[in-house]
Amino acid sequence: MGVSGCGKSLIGSMIASHLGGIFEDADDFHSDANKAKMRSGTPLVDEDRWPWYATLRARIEEMRSLTPVYVLACSALKAVYRDRLRAADGPDDIAFIYLKGGRDLIFDRLSARKGHYMPASLLDSQIAILEETPDLQAVSIEQTPEMILKKVLECLEQRE
Repeated sequence: MGVSGCGKSLIGSMIASHLGGIFEDADDFHSDANKAKMRSGTPLVDEDRWPWYATLRARIEEMRSLTPVYVLACSALKAVYRDRLRAADGPDDIAFIYLKGGRDLIFDRLSARKGHYMPASLLDSQIAILEETPDLQAVSIEQTPEMILKKVLECLEQRE
């Protein structure tokens, strides 16, 4: 989890590949209306997000019967969003890896990205609502993707 541009899709796909699981990007589950709103430079509000989080939670439950490892890249910026994804799951059932990086690095990544509906102009609105809580396992994105993967795998091993 983390703000747009932190590398959730890349790192998530690397984790799933390494662990022999399935990766999906929560962005693919956004409604056309949500995507259009973000594309126009308007941040989503909670009312926009609740149906999306319900869909994501249902997907998490569905994937449990299909794969032992399911990796979902999702912003999940507020604790209440993570609570919606977690539902009644305990810490052994679901983990939140926070891909953490500085604003300038992420802004530069977003500015260079082509063909995505999330403009760099919305980064500050995401940073403003980001809630860092003790349940998050933070990993710095200011290193190579391979080193990030190594750190994420170490975080996951420490949970076992």
